[in-house]
Amino acid sequence: MTGLRWGILATGGIASAFASDLRTAGLDLVAVGSRSQASADAFAAKFDIPRAHASYEALVADPDVDIIYVSTPHPMHHAGAKLALEHGKHVLVEKAFTVNRAEAEDLQRIATERGLLAMEAMWTRYLPHMVRIREIVSSGALGEIRALTADHTQKLSSDPAHRLNALELGGGALLDLGIYPISFIWDILGAPETVQATARLVETGADAEVATIMTHAGGAISTSLSSSRAAGPNTAAIIGTEARIEIDRIWYAPTSFRVVAPDGEVRESYESHVDGRGMQYQAQAAERLVRDGILAGDILPLAESVAIMGTLDEIRAQIGVRYPSEERSNG
Repeated sequence: MTGLRWGILATGGIASAFASDLRTAGLDLVAVGSRSQASADAFAAKFDIPRAHASYEALVADPDVDIIYVSTPHPMHHAGAKLALEHGKHVLVEKAFTVNRAEAEDLQRIATERGLLAMEAMWTRYLPHMVRIREIVSSGALGEIRALTADHTQKLSSDPAHRLNALELGGGALLDLGIYPISFIWDILGAPETVQATARLVETGADAEVATIMTHAGGAISTSLSSSRAAGPNTAAIIGTEARIEIDRIWYAPTSFRVVAPDGEVRESYESHVDGRGMQYQAQAAERLVRDGILAGDILPLAESVAIMGTLDEIRAQIGVRYPSEERSNG
């Protein structure tokens, strides 16, 4: 197999960004599915996609589609990915992978039983500057890592009906923004041993700001701050005994960083040169994994995505956020 034939499930803003980057990278985007023919047709025309389906069911039944990018709002990730997996399609599921660990475990079970790739679309992990950062960390150049700090803070809509503020759509800073620093912390420091979280909830019950302090193996400490109501620096740092990495704005997108010694000497500088937004790297990784038969994943294994959802569950338990879909599933 030289390459996978991609389908996109849902036609929102993130789907447009992904489609654009697929085209930039020359990957094979063959179909799109929406809840209406008009929406599917408009999206297909914009990105020169040959087939436009008026339902998600029609998309997953398309025999010329190998892998589906699920880009619905969070509470629909599980249903969309499950539908695709049950029709024999590999899936790349927009982050956060699901709304909770139970849903993530269910997708893991289905993918494993059917021998399919299920992968979280945490695109940051696949960017060239993050690949280099992991190489530096693995080399021991930072010494013993003692701390990591990262923020993801944006001034977004305060409209109570907006997706970011609507609990029924998985609204809140945590799933949309906080997933970035939490996943980054997992990537560098591994699973947290303790989690402390605090948040400010708005009138809809969604978290507008959420902060975490976590401890990790060897006593390393991580801190994160996410906000949907105020724009901060959006920088990150990995602090070791022998050096630190300072990642510039915007740390989770293609950007620059420096390796800095304790005395301030800059030991390495890195500048990203990426076409488009950079979402094509995760798609290329998905194709490589399928080609090589590494269906559990490697840079972000499926088991790790499941465990990260467990960390987000713990954070939500501490800040008092539950989604209506969880209430229904327990009722």
